[in-house]
Amino acid sequence: MSGMNWSKTSFAPGARILARDAEWLIRRVDNTSTGGQALKVVGISELVRDKEAIFLTEIDDKIEVLDPAKTNLVQDESSGYRSSLLYLESLLRQTPPTDERIYTGHRAAMDAVPYQLDPAIQALQQPRQRILIADSVGLGKTLEAGILVSELIRRGRGKRILVAAVKSMLTQFQKEFWSRFTIPLTRLDSIGLQRIRSRIPTNHNPFHYFDKSIVSIDTLKQDAEYRTYLENAWWDIIIIDEAHNVAERGKGASLRSRLAKLLSTRSDTLIMLSATPHDGSAESFASLMNMLDPTAIANPGEYTKDEIQGLFIRRFKKDIQSQVASAFKERKIATAPCDASPVEEAAFDTLTATRFAKLDRGKGAGELFKTTLEKSLFSSPMACMQTIGNRIRQLEKQENPDLQEDIGVLKVLAEEVRQITPEHFTKYQRLVQAIRRDFGWDGKNTADRLVLFTERIETLKFLAEHLPRDLKLKDKQVEILHGSMSDVEQQQVVEAFGKDEEPVRLLIASDVASEGINLHYLCHRMIHFDIPWSLMVFQQRNGRIDRYGQEQTPHIVYLTTNSQNDKIRGDMRILELLIQKDEQATKNIGDPAAFMGVYDINEEERLTAEAMEASKTPEQFEAERQSKPEEQWDVLSMIMGNTPPPAGEMATDNKARMPALFADDYAYLEAALSHLGENRDLQVRMDAQAKMVEFTAPKELKQRFRFLPREIWPENGQFSLSQDRDVIQQEIKRSRKDENAWPTIHYLWEQNPMMQWVNDQVLAAFKRHEAPVIWLNQGLGGDETVFLMSGLIPNRKGHPLVHRWFGVGFQGKDFSEIEELDTLLGRTGLGKRLIPNPMVYMDDFLLKQLLPKAVERARGWMSGQRNDFEDHINPKLNDQLKRLEGLRGRQFQQLELRFDDLKQAASIVESRKEQEKRRIDTLFDTYLEWVEDTMTTEEHAYIQVAAVLVGRQR
Repeated sequence: MSGMNWSKTSFAPGARILARDAEWLIRRVDNTSTGGQALKVVGISELVRDKEAIFLTEIDDKIEVLDPAKTNLVQDESSGYRSSLLYLESLLRQTPPTDERIYTGHRAAMDAVPYQLDPAIQALQQPRQRILIADSVGLGKTLEAGILVSELIRRGRGKRILVAAVKSMLTQFQKEFWSRFTIPLTRLDSIGLQRIRSRIPTNHNPFHYFDKSIVSIDTLKQDAEYRTYLENAWWDIIIIDEAHNVAERGKGASLRSRLAKLLSTRSDTLIMLSATPHDGSAESFASLMNMLDPTAIANPGEYTKDEIQGLFIRRFKKDIQSQVASAFKERKIATAPCDASPVEEAAFDTLTATRFAKLDRGKGAGELFKTTLEKSLFSSPMACMQTIGNRIRQLEKQENPDLQEDIGVLKVLAEEVRQITPEHFTKYQRLVQAIRRDFGWDGKNTADRLVLFTERIETLKFLAEHLPRDLKLKDKQVEILHGSMSDVEQQQVVEAFGKDEEPVRLLIASDVASEGINLHYLCHRMIHFDIPWSLMVFQQRNGRIDRYGQEQTPHIVYLTTNSQNDKIRGDMRILELLIQKDEQATKNIGDPAAFMGVYDINEEERLTAEAMEASKTPEQFEAERQSKPEEQWDVLSMIMGNTPPPAGEMATDNKARMPALFADDYAYLEAALSHLGENRDLQVRMDAQAKMVEFTAPKELKQRFRFLPREIWPENGQFSLSQDRDVIQQEIKRSRKDENAWPTIHYLWEQNPMMQWVNDQVLAAFKRHEAPVIWLNQGLGGDETVFLMSGLIPNRKGHPLVHRWFGVGFQGKDFSEIEELDTLLGRTGLGKRLIPNPMVYMDDFLLKQLLPKAVERARGWMSGQRNDFEDHINPKLNDQLKRLEGLRGRQFQQLELRFDDLKQAASIVESRKEQEKRRIDTLFDTYLEWVEDTMTTEEHAYIQVAAVLVGRQR
């Protein structure tokens, strides 16, 4: 689709401009709400070098794009044309890929396996990169997100990034993104936000100060002021971790869901991560899909795979087992039973004999308070006492005589439960025995830590009080983790548990720790103090240590209690069945939630409670679940049918590399720092064998880092960078032993912020609007001249759609050919061999004559490239427009059906219908405008003369 012949100048990233009597490099172009453009630039000329600024075209109306035909051709006097080669390399490194292949992400500091590239490949094939990565627990969703984000950064579409995560995950996610991808997320936890507030004016938006940040979604949810800030900020990429927490469940939308909906409108790219992406209902999953693409689904209760094609990806271990067979250790599972003590049996008997006059009247199956009491008693006497006490206080407040009988019954039960002291609490005694005897664990080995899960906070407190004494552990060797702790406290505990030098040996956690966090670095042992009533909780808990990267055999123990009471014994057998089902699913590399078939923790717990209330045997419970296929549909399986998920098959064919003049990142950085150090006081140490660079950062680099995370800036200002991925992965492990817990060796690759600084410094080697002339005695004929150029055609948003490097060749005064960059580099050996600089006298008369002709030829060739691009993109664009119109029609169809059933006055119905029609039209019109602005090419290419290659006789 051809662009309009706008009267305004077309600006694009990579263009050099003159503004306010200085030269600047455009980093980014954004359209403003008033029809102009905001140019984010960095200074190139001497007075503004390295300074960042934003020019608004409506205010700064004297911004000039430098005319390539007036480029000054200058002699490069450096040895071997080093200045020219570095300059050209810096330009090449700022060239964004404009196709759908993977160029960067697979080279991050990780052992990338093919299936982990699939989300990025799939997302890049879509008009907008909006995707739910729903791989199973432990498969590396954070890494998959990092690969996609790296690709978008390389394309100039990842300058501003916001990550919303659960409180306990902030530091882990932040460190993972920096250590492996050098993506610097500033952690805006509660303390971080307060710190910002104290540093900026009260009416300023804190999210404007940090281009890349990570924040707790609960922190945002609890503060209306920050939600207002979100409405007035925009990002290139937003990532929502543990996205099932923001799905709509039942009627109405939670605060988290409403916040996620708001975030979904504030970026082009939206990446959601969740191992449990739905609760078994089509509507719940549709709510996530509608955040990704609000035009996709007309009827949230019924939709097809065509409507959500490309919006999600989901794999289990069985789908990718052949690629990671050695990466997942076969877990060892054991049950540690104990016989109930006499006082416990008395409490069990009293509980099972309890009958309430009022409390459970009118309650549905699986919702009885008596079952709640049983569940709490299965956890611990302390948890049960808390449950009883809370309910008695609630009933007494009502001052209802009819409730006195139930209060009396509860007090009788409380008296029985109170008798279960620690020495009579056999499950606790069995726990101590299991730790000491079964595990042979004493807490002395810093690399052999233990995590203990319990659902109830009172149980957690009891364990935290008694275990240090009975296991002969010091107070600092035991930590607790639960949801009532602040985000900062949770992060500190998780980080300490993974750090070698920290004293903590035992972590007692509630299920707040079952979501996402890595506990496997120094831990391969886990004990379930109380058995979950949901298989999804089994999966989440066990996934903390049984995950990609675990180097030991995961050892998991379940504590159970044997009772003489028939009812209690039968109910415990139901829980033992769940243990078996989880183990079977693990061995078959499947999804344990498939047994229940409801895909929702609360619903799974209700079904378990219902089976216990009906006194079903495990066999009856299992048969019943198998006989209800209508409840056993995985929504995604139902939608996708027999279509197998991608498992890395396309990874090889979709990997590519951008052209370069240097062998690798180390070679470029070594040459650049050596060259820069000749003109300034740069202290640099190189180790070519280890591909390591150490240097002391100058002041201007520190200025660049002022809004990056403090943790990545070395205390002494001395950076250590290594290109060796094995070295970085070892450093990541080593850093867990360090008090700071952040790697001191950073990954040396193109995405490191320091490399961007080096690029900008190298670009300044030539003055405003200059291009070097390079004399070659090989590869070019004696009368041959080649103008090395780049051509860029942006879309209406200023983002590159077509970017080409090529040579415009002349024989004497006559044009000869346009040559692709790879071919030109191949025959000239530019960057591959030493090129002596003869320092000959340069008579530029002929070159100045040829330059305008070369630019004219370049523009004509780029016009052809634009036509080729449009021939390729127009069918896709037309299909997209046709699809959108079809979706709009389905939305209106569904609207009519919905309003036909309303029993209200015709005028009210018609008014509401018209309002909803306007909403749908606005939704689709906005998306259509976005598609057209994104896929519509500007008419004229931006041409830059990068260098002139001149042949000379030997």
